[in-house]
Amino acid sequence: MIDYITPRTFLFATQAVVFSVLLFVFVVYYRTFLRKYVMYWLVSIAMLSLSYFIKAFLPYTSVDLASNNWHFIAEFILQTCQYSFLFFLVLGVFNAKTHKAIPNKIPIAGMSLIIVVSLTTTLWFSFDPSQAFNHFYLTISLPSFIFGCSFLALASYLLFDKTSYFSSKVLMYFAAVIGLRYLIHSFISIVALTESWFRQLELFLLYFDVAAHSILGFILLIWMQGAERFAAINAINRAQYLGKHDSLTGALNREQVMAKLSDKIHELSQANKTNKNQLKLSVFLIDIKQFKFVNDTYGLKIGDYILGEIASRLNHSVFMPQAVGRLSGDSFMFVIEFEQASHVDRAVSHIHELIERTFRYEQQEISIQASIGYCFYPDDADKAEELLQKANLALHHAETNNIATVAFKEGMQAQGRHLLIMEKQLRAALEHDEFILYYQPQLNLLTNKLEGVEALVRWQHPEKGLLAPSEFLSEIEALNMHNEFDNYILDKACQASERWFNLYQRRIAIAVNITAIEFQNEQLVTNIQNLLHKYSIPSRYLELEITENVVMTDIARAMDSIVKLQSMGIKVSIDDFGTGYSSLAYLRELPIDKIKIDRSFIHEVAINDSDLTIVKSMIDLSHGLGKRVLAEGVETVEQLNLLRHLGCDAVQGYFISKPLPEDELVLYLKRKKR
Repeated sequence: MIDYITPRTFLFATQAVVFSVLLFVFVVYYRTFLRKYVMYWLVSIAMLSLSYFIKAFLPYTSVDLASNNWHFIAEFILQTCQYSFLFFLVLGVFNAKTHKAIPNKIPIAGMSLIIVVSLTTTLWFSFDPSQAFNHFYLTISLPSFIFGCSFLALASYLLFDKTSYFSSKVLMYFAAVIGLRYLIHSFISIVALTESWFRQLELFLLYFDVAAHSILGFILLIWMQGAERFAAINAINRAQYLGKHDSLTGALNREQVMAKLSDKIHELSQANKTNKNQLKLSVFLIDIKQFKFVNDTYGLKIGDYILGEIASRLNHSVFMPQAVGRLSGDSFMFVIEFEQASHVDRAVSHIHELIERTFRYEQQEISIQASIGYCFYPDDADKAEELLQKANLALHHAETNNIATVAFKEGMQAQGRHLLIMEKQLRAALEHDEFILYYQPQLNLLTNKLEGVEALVRWQHPEKGLLAPSEFLSEIEALNMHNEFDNYILDKACQASERWFNLYQRRIAIAVNITAIEFQNEQLVTNIQNLLHKYSIPSRYLELEITENVVMTDIARAMDSIVKLQSMGIKVSIDDFGTGYSSLAYLRELPIDKIKIDRSFIHEVAINDSDLTIVKSMIDLSHGLGKRVLAEGVETVEQLNLLRHLGCDAVQGYFISKPLPEDELVLYLKRKKR
């Protein structure tokens, strides 16, 4: 064994130890930063270190491999390590430059190919001493050619890379030199193998490779240090950017857009002192209509894309905005400078066109609309916060009244203050249980018996007395309190149903109106299930009433909710039928149990032929589709008799009974008590 401890053996052993230390540095680096490219280079350095260990202990004498299995195994492992070193070096460079995840199947496939090539080249001609030259070509010339081509390809990749920096340039030059070294060696080893100077060349290349590999280790360390420094700088820049911009859309955030608006106000106030033509600002607040439905229907990813596209369209507007910012989820600010009022009118139309232009994402087309409120500097206010407040009041007025665009007007502040007061009072009313339910009986025309009741809410105001829904429902809608209010009413109705059963052993169906917002709530079905379980109410004794417009807001989701409710045994009816824009056209598609003909058709049904024809058509069509019909607003015996003759299933109205408080309604139940 002492014969093999030569200067060359010592050199390889020393190099193996050096690269083992370098490998330790890479391991520490990877555990600290968890960079994928470091892991690939770590494997590459490990393979290089292992190859040096093998070279250190592999005898360099012309021993027949067939007579010594150790030589064969060592040669195979050496070939595998060398190819693996190159393969994972290239993988690491690609990952470091592109930051793209490399599928696991690529390293697995690469290693499989390396093992096959290494095994083939090691085995071929290894057991035939007469084929020693061919074996040399396979184990020396071929790997040199592969290494040369690979390093030159790596150099070319780095040469044409657009994001080149110091360490990548150094690696490019290094790869080019090493690539030429291997290609030249591959060529010479074929044409001059028997020349006496060839062994001197190989000895020179041996030391050249040792030095080159050491340089490569330093290059990779410099690359990692530079990459982390670059990442740190990027992180700082990113943090500074996010401090001023919305991370999703790239638009200015609220703080920055308000600061920019303040700066622009100061700039104009100075310019207008000397300018004959007074410059003004128009501050637009834009809110996307029913954006939650977009997220629910198409997914959050598409919703995020639309928000980003809206910000981009606004930023690139031909009106050259002074500021574009995202204030909240689907709310944007858009500020322009103008001289003539006509510019504002054109800007309003332009903004609507930008928002309503179809959005296309992965073969899907989405159309949306927006509500806009705006105000002027200096006409309406001369401070940024006041301008935002007044534009917000105008936007609220637009949304509340379903108007596309509203300009701020004096008096809107009073409405805003009114809403603040009402919100406080409404929340207190919910907390103190000031809302009470009245119940309007529904008469079954076939049996002439009580079919059910409709729950109607009243507010027992501590100061104003009993208030009708018209005096507070619009404020609940404006304050977006639909969900908690609807759940509150559902809970009270279920409490009443349980109470009546415990006291009178009677069950009676209660119909409860549900708003559009709550009906689109994904938790609606779960909430109702919990209420039915909590109060031990059979599902057939709860009926939900929705309007046509609720369904048409999102017909697919509405139909899905209706099907789920019906599968639980809960009946769903369409209230005020005939007043919405769906009318009879969608009746066939809606899986509802009952339609309630609006009172506007019943009012003159006995004296107006047109109303009579409409009501008769509604009843016949509904029956043809297997749906029951209830007529609202029956106030005379003539209306009742006519509806009975037309085949209407049930009626409600003042002729049958006005809405009753619970203590009067229970008289019906007491008479039936057994």
